[in-house]
Amino acid sequence: MDEVKTIIVNRSAYADNDEEADLLRDYLKEKGTFLVNLMSSPGAGKTTTLTKLINALKSEFRIGVMEADIDSDVDAISIAKNTGVKSIQIHTSGMCHLDAGMTKTGLDGIDISDLDLVFLENVGNLVCPAEFDTGASLDIMILSVPEGDDKPLKYPLVFEKCDLVIINKIDTLPYFNFNLENCKEWILKRNKNATIIPISAVTGEGIEEIANYFRNKIKNWKEK
Repeated sequence: MDEVKTIIVNRSAYADNDEEADLLRDYLKEKGTFLVNLMSSPGAGKTTTLTKLINALKSEFRIGVMEADIDSDVDAISIAKNTGVKSIQIHTSGMCHLDAGMTKTGLDGIDISDLDLVFLENVGNLVCPAEFDTGASLDIMILSVPEGDDKPLKYPLVFEKCDLVIINKIDTLPYFNFNLENCKEWILKRNKNATIIPISAVTGEGIEEIANYFRNKIKNWKEK
């Protein structure tokens, strides 16, 4: 009996995307455009938070937004209407995430030649978006109070990847069984280097703290 040929495959399934993401980061650094990947569940308040944050920063930075959704353009329209910044919609045709190649296509579409800061609002999902490097220089996520304080235990990867975790809708804390201190502890257990900022996108509480976080991050990025 002939010997069976054995092929050893030890290359990560994400390796090609990771390489493309690194190339995209180098390209963006050369262009002087800081890319932020924003993740969350649907309804956590990504667009509302972005609107408040952009309005706090747009006098200092030229900002663009890429809204990624399976369908519709309501978020891109909302951002453009309520902030006045450049905004485009990316349709994923059923895919639950963006990868580096899709992000590059979006960046080409929005034209970064006159942008200092670009936000990618990823598809609403706590699983798939965390698995793919988009080429961003900063990964952040929003967890909202109504979702529950146990999400860092149930969806570890997204918390492990994020530099900043925003806990939104703290104005609803009296109405939900959400232990803020436990949640912070569980986030830091997943990622000891994560910055955690509680906010209310509706009332504006905490928005200036996030704005200052971005100012410092972009300043340090430019100096490297």
